[in-house]
Amino acid sequence: MSPLPRPRRRPSTEAVHPVDAVPPPGRLAAYGLQHVLAFYAGAVVVPILLANAIGLDERQLIHLINADLFTCGIASIIQSVGMGRRIGVRLPLLQGVTFTAVSPMIAIGLAAGGGTEGLTTIYGAVIVAGLVTFFAAPYFARLLRFFPPVVTGTVITVIGLALLPVAATDAVGGANAPDPGNPLYLALALGTLAVIVLIQRIFRGFMATVAVLAGLVLGTLAAVPFGLVELSAVGESDWVGVTTPFHFGWPQFSLAAILSMIVVMMITAVETTGDVIATGEIVGKRVGPDDVARALRADGAATTLGGVLNSFPYTCFAENVGLVRLTRVSSRWVVAAAGAFMILIGLVPKAGALVAAVPHPVLGGAALAMFATVAVVGIQTLSKVDFTDHRNVVVVGSGIGVALFVTVQPDVAQALPGWAQIILGSGITAGSVVAIGLNLLFFHTGRRRPAAEPTGTVPAEQVTALSRAEFDDLVGRLFEGPTQLPARTHARGPFDDAATLRAAIQEELFAAPAGEQRELMAHYPDLGGLVASGHSAAGPGTRSQTPAVPGDREARGARVVVRDRAGLALLDGDDRAELTRLASAYRDRFGFPLIVCLRDAGDRAALLATARRRLVHPAAQEHAAALVEIAKVAGHRFDDLVQ
Repeated sequence: MSPLPRPRRRPSTEAVHPVDAVPPPGRLAAYGLQHVLAFYAGAVVVPILLANAIGLDERQLIHLINADLFTCGIASIIQSVGMGRRIGVRLPLLQGVTFTAVSPMIAIGLAAGGGTEGLTTIYGAVIVAGLVTFFAAPYFARLLRFFPPVVTGTVITVIGLALLPVAATDAVGGANAPDPGNPLYLALALGTLAVIVLIQRIFRGFMATVAVLAGLVLGTLAAVPFGLVELSAVGESDWVGVTTPFHFGWPQFSLAAILSMIVVMMITAVETTGDVIATGEIVGKRVGPDDVARALRADGAATTLGGVLNSFPYTCFAENVGLVRLTRVSSRWVVAAAGAFMILIGLVPKAGALVAAVPHPVLGGAALAMFATVAVVGIQTLSKVDFTDHRNVVVVGSGIGVALFVTVQPDVAQALPGWAQIILGSGITAGSVVAIGLNLLFFHTGRRRPAAEPTGTVPAEQVTALSRAEFDDLVGRLFEGPTQLPARTHARGPFDDAATLRAAIQEELFAAPAGEQRELMAHYPDLGGLVASGHSAAGPGTRSQTPAVPGDREARGARVVVRDRAGLALLDGDDRAELTRLASAYRDRFGFPLIVCLRDAGDRAALLATARRRLVHPAAQEHAAALVEIAKVAGHRFDDLVQ
């Protein structure tokens, strides 16, 4: 009998992508716990806020916390490991309950009578919205053009602003027993906020990522002597407990509640899309519509599961996307390990009871920091919007205005029919609906003005048909300052496709005479100068980098340059001063600016290390290095301008 054939081994030339690599067990556990710690505070805030708002007791809150953590673990494993070929994006994305759903769920719960009755109505809406998200995922992935930065920025800003009153209510003692004049509450809330700020200012790396958790722990310890920490429920709780489906009763289905939660999931889908794209760029994996669809299916499946297991809507957690960028640990199996840890924690009711013991003022102080940061992210997104177009001003102003109107005067919803009170009774949903609707009205309906329909890019199949003027414009915009590269590249044509054109541009750059190369380098803005001046979109000596197509050319060009320089946001004040000093010394030694492709620069430490290392290189080596960086920048701009 012939021996069984030996299994075929993967050829050694097939390298494993860092996303799919499995770290050693010790590191896998440590990295997974780090994700849990960075995530934990944000994970438990939603059930605490909801329970306080709709009148649940402490034991019910403990069950919500454990169910939330248990389901978070399952959802994170589904997203990072995947189920079959169509569910889960298989990137290091950790799942958590979306803050977007807090205000709408409170509105749904209160409209249904509060308590467990309100909770079962919430779960009915969550289950249906999760199913809609699951089946609509591939279609939503095709609708991203209806959610430009003017919409997503408004929505994210509204989320942060609308949640701040909730944090403020907790900071003064909670909705059940508010006492704004209590100096102890004020001291605990502001003290917790101060601890979070100080930790983020003093520490870097891992310690900075757990600043919120540290603030909650220290704030709670400070509240113990004043009798504000009640631990009796911890002793009464079991060590092990399993969350059972429909623990609070069978779900109730309300059309208005379902529509409200579907709107929430649409907004959440926009957030998830941004997180998936950002993570793909961080770990070096290209993200397409199919990847977005798989991520949204995982969101939908996890949300439906959340409604069954007494939890809430799920999305990718932006805090952990930032942790991936900070640590440069790209393995999706690290997130899977974090999911396993969360499942274990969710099976320990004593852990949920301990979290539920955090005093309201301490929780409010931490929530002030977290929710305000969400608003800042929205403002950062809005910085990409062209506000010289008055339509964008109307979209943002109306969306934020309506959201704050409903948030400050929630009883105004009573003036609406019953079916509309839940949909528009939340500042977040009201502001989001207004922003999405106005964007559709101004930019996607009726007769559009020329500025409303720019693509900003050249379709790849049209590259071979560009006129000479369009060709010179396109290639010239890949570089800073005037250059002969467009003319010499055009002389090598015609080109079969965009890839051939890109290769020809790069070859001409490296084949140019040394004097011409030095002249080209001199036109690039000094990196230190950009840092000192706040890295604006167009620094000294910088010409606008715009696409060779009709439309909103200058606005698109500004966005290209902003993307080139986005890495400067990694630097704090001390690092900026150090980089300015290094750039000045570099120019003095080599006679041309320190040129770095910031999109590939890595974190702040890597950027500074690169600058220090290049300062001691021989002149010939730095001449070549500068050309390589120029080629990288040109390559990224080519990708931006050619679809």
